[in-house]
Amino acid sequence: MTTPPESGPTLDAASPLPPDIEAADEPTKVPLGIEDWLTVLIMGALALITFANVLVRYFTDSSFAWTEEFSVFLMIMLALVAGSAAGARDRHIRIEYFAESGSMARRRRLAQFGALMIAALFGLIAALSVRMVWDDYRFEETSPGIGVPAWWYSIWLPIVSLAIALRAIGLFVRRGRKHKNNDQQDAAE
Repeated sequence: MTTPPESGPTLDAASPLPPDIEAADEPTKVPLGIEDWLTVLIMGALALITFANVLVRYFTDSSFAWTEEFSVFLMIMLALVAGSAAGARDRHIRIEYFAESGSMARRRRLAQFGALMIAALFGLIAALSVRMVWDDYRFEETSPGIGVPAWWYSIWLPIVSLAIALRAIGLFVRRGRKHKNNDQQDAAE
């Protein structure tokens, strides 16, 4: 007979939740509902834009030229917002064989390392994309589809990248606190 893992049953993003376990988010200072609502709003806007374009194409044999440009922008924003939510919930892509094996201390260290790498990557993206936004603004670049200033689209990359980096730092801190709390509980027992 095998011994259960130290923390009880582990679930990954692909595992269905058993009925007796509720899906609860860890408490955070900035509510995770922000990303959830942004996801809903972006998906709704994508659906409305696409539906309107389909109707116009069906009835008039022409299309709204601006819908493709906005749809691409909204899909990129959706990926970034979902990345922020995944990072904050510790549901980002990882190799489960390494992340879920070993002692609890090793798992915590790997979770903290992953959060730190996410923060570093998106902090770097935020810093480098500020230059891109400045260049779009300074050289008065326009979008290819409808000719609006390109910085209207590119300004969101450093903002959302910084949000993802901050969410990852929050996860790093929460994993460190969890580590300290578990060590204190182990010492008390």
